[in-house]
Amino acid sequence: MRAVLERRQKAAAVRVEELEAELERVREALAEAEEVLRRRVIGLEQYLEALAETDAPAVVADGVSRRKPVGPRRAVPHRDNAPGTEVLSVDYQVLMAAAVEAGADGLGARRAAVVLGWDSASVSRVEGARARLKRLVEWGWLAEVRPGRFTLPVAEQGSAAGRPGGGS
Repeated sequence: MRAVLERRQKAAAVRVEELEAELERVREALAEAEEVLRRRVIGLEQYLEALAETDAPAVVADGVSRRKPVGPRRAVPHRDNAPGTEVLSVDYQVLMAAAVEAGADGLGARRAAVVLGWDSASVSRVEGARARLKRLVEWGWLAEVRPGRFTLPVAEQGSAAGRPGGGS
């Protein structure tokens, strides 16, 4: 009887090792697939933003084309060239309001996904929100004071608190 039980124990141990190896392989494949998905979500968002910006029709007056120049498009205008957040798209305005609300603690990507109405459990959605926050940093609307924490630029933090609705 003891030999039978030992044989069953060894078989169970071998099965556990096989399943652990398979689990590790599946985890690696999942991580790779999530990264591919994250890159594709960001690429699709950038493509859709570019499509949303309509080209001005070509009007020829005095022999000069009035078409917008071809080149990289900015979905987020630079902070220096804008009077307030009303020049931003609705999603970016929502993110700016959430950053004002977060104050000095800063806004994280997972919270930004929630604020945008996205599933915060989805890695691709959280990464999409992070990409939008990084875009706001790139164009001077937000600052990333600590990795992953986005706040208003230091010069605006005090003034935003004193204005109704956060101001900027």
